[in-house]
Amino acid sequence: MLSIRSTALSCLVVFGFVAGCGDTSPPCPVDTPDASVPVMCNSVGVELCGGSCVSIESDPKHCGGCDKACATGEACEGGVCVALCQIDGKQVAAGAVNAANSCEQCTPATSATAWTQHADGTPCNPGQVCSAGVCSPKCFIDGVVYAADVPNPANACETCVPATSTTQWTARASVPLLVGGEDITAQGWTTISQTPNTLTYGADYVRLETSTNSGGRTSGQLLITRANSLDATKPFKIHVTMQVESVSTHNSLDSGAAILGSFTSPFGNSTDRSQMIYLDNGAIGWADDTQSAAFPVTDGAYHVYELAVDAAKVATVSIDGVAKLTRNNFMANGTIAIGDQTNDPNIDGAVRIKSVERLCP
Repeated sequence: MLSIRSTALSCLVVFGFVAGCGDTSPPCPVDTPDASVPVMCNSVGVELCGGSCVSIESDPKHCGGCDKACATGEACEGGVCVALCQIDGKQVAAGAVNAANSCEQCTPATSATAWTQHADGTPCNPGQVCSAGVCSPKCFIDGVVYAADVPNPANACETCVPATSTTQWTARASVPLLVGGEDITAQGWTTISQTPNTLTYGADYVRLETSTNSGGRTSGQLLITRANSLDATKPFKIHVTMQVESVSTHNSLDSGAAILGSFTSPFGNSTDRSQMIYLDNGAIGWADDTQSAAFPVTDGAYHVYELAVDAAKVATVSIDGVAKLTRNNFMANGTIAIGDQTNDPNIDGAVRIKSVERLCP
């Protein structure tokens, strides 16, 4: 009987405990964590710092390891503290280039709140360098920024061609001395004139015209000259692209349409005028009448008149690449002239000059 009662009592106690853990009863006790079991941080680049798992790859308080804090204004990237800029409310990494201007970058040591300009000459886009904070087609040579087409101050046969090189001079075929359609005074030319004459411009040429007043004892004169056009101590080639509209027959040492490979101000000396090239209606020759060649000068077309002088001072005159005249002992002084070189009555001319250039070696 005692065994039966004990069993019944035990069951009652157990039943009472279970009933006590019902929905309407206080919560049952829960086992607390065992403090002896450590927290585990199993992700790559994550470590336990101060009881928490943190990314030592990106957390600026634990960059590269626990408690390795980055300085103010730095971020943690790949476990390394890197400088930053705060520009226009955005975080920018040091060295990052401004997407809107490739000549600006984040340089925290200079400014952490604004873009810093690249130094002049820094390459930006292909064929361009930075100049005053702007990326443009220029050259940076020997520490100086040059605009496109600017010649080398030490050698006019070299120029800045950014598409070819932004760091070295580029050789060119010729040096322009006169560009038609543009102000000749601004290009270094001066005029020697006597009325009546006119100097006018077209889209791509400068036009010179002289005439003689009825019964006049002198005629108009209009000669354009340019000093320092060439080095008279060296061989040279000059190209004059010109159309002779009309011209009177020349006199000895005078011409209404002439090209002078040397000129002495104000009127040209005897040497200048004797070796002057005259252009008549149907011929070309030396103004001292030592040699001439037939050519349809006034055919309404532009022709390239070339004066080439070699190291032996032998001059050759060609038209459109065909040699017409030669002369020994040609004397040059660096100044050239084109136009009407006379004030003799009824020795007049009208010419259109498209270009004058000195060929490079």
